[in-house]
Amino acid sequence: LRNGIQAPVDLVISRKIRVKEDFAKLIGNNFECDSIQMIKFLNNNDSLRHFGLDSASWLTAIIHNTYSIPWTWPPSKIFKKLYNEQEIFWTKENRAAKAEALGYTPRQIYTLASIVAEETNREADKPNIASVYLNRLSKGVKLEADPTVKFAMKDFLLKRILFSHLAFKSPYNTYINVGLPPGPICTVSEKTIDAVLDAPKTDYIFFVANADLNGGSSFSTTLAQHQKLAKEYQDSLTIFLRKKAEKEKGKQDSTVKAPKL
Repeated sequence: LRNGIQAPVDLVISRKIRVKEDFAKLIGNNFECDSIQMIKFLNNNDSLRHFGLDSASWLTAIIHNTYSIPWTWPPSKIFKKLYNEQEIFWTKENRAAKAEALGYTPRQIYTLASIVAEETNREADKPNIASVYLNRLSKGVKLEADPTVKFAMKDFLLKRILFSHLAFKSPYNTYINVGLPPGPICTVSEKTIDAVLDAPKTDYIFFVANADLNGGSSFSTTLAQHQKLAKEYQDSLTIFLRKKAEKEKGKQDSTVKAPKL
């Protein structure tokens, strides 16, 4: 106690963080400083400017991992630790060089990786999904990524993106803006970043969830092929949701007791 020596805390970041409040809560639950202090740090432009970041790019400082950090550290030192670790991350495996070879900065790759991460949890599909978006970027067409609409609306529970949602005005909505959004829409793992950096060369321009609803994706090079696959998926999803609603209604009806006569 006299020397100020203490056991460090293992800060585990393995789940997606999308907004400042979620990150602040994670810090407040693990360290002496509370969530309000972290929010104040993240909302202070001077705090982020010191790292060359802003309110749109701050998430790029956080990569999923386990970090050993003293319990008493203030928000500034905790954030600096995470920032320094991600700087080291980009120097390994020629990641920064790979990003440059693709024509993007590490932060832009991180942003693209965040979209890929929100599109699927299947590691096997991530490289091909990344190739779709890289192809769209190279052609100068809109990314039209559904997860960016959810992020723009801050409605992360949306199951289906409707046409009315696509018109939501925001720099993050890639249905109305060309190119990458201003910053990441969630934190990402090393694997997802590497999936983007090592994405295969393909001609894929479209992808949609498989009609068997197994969590996988189907890829296509033409609009006609994509529309066919998309209709099959939408039809399957409609049937699934209808059956689910009928099943839930059946459960509710079975719990209703008949009145006594």
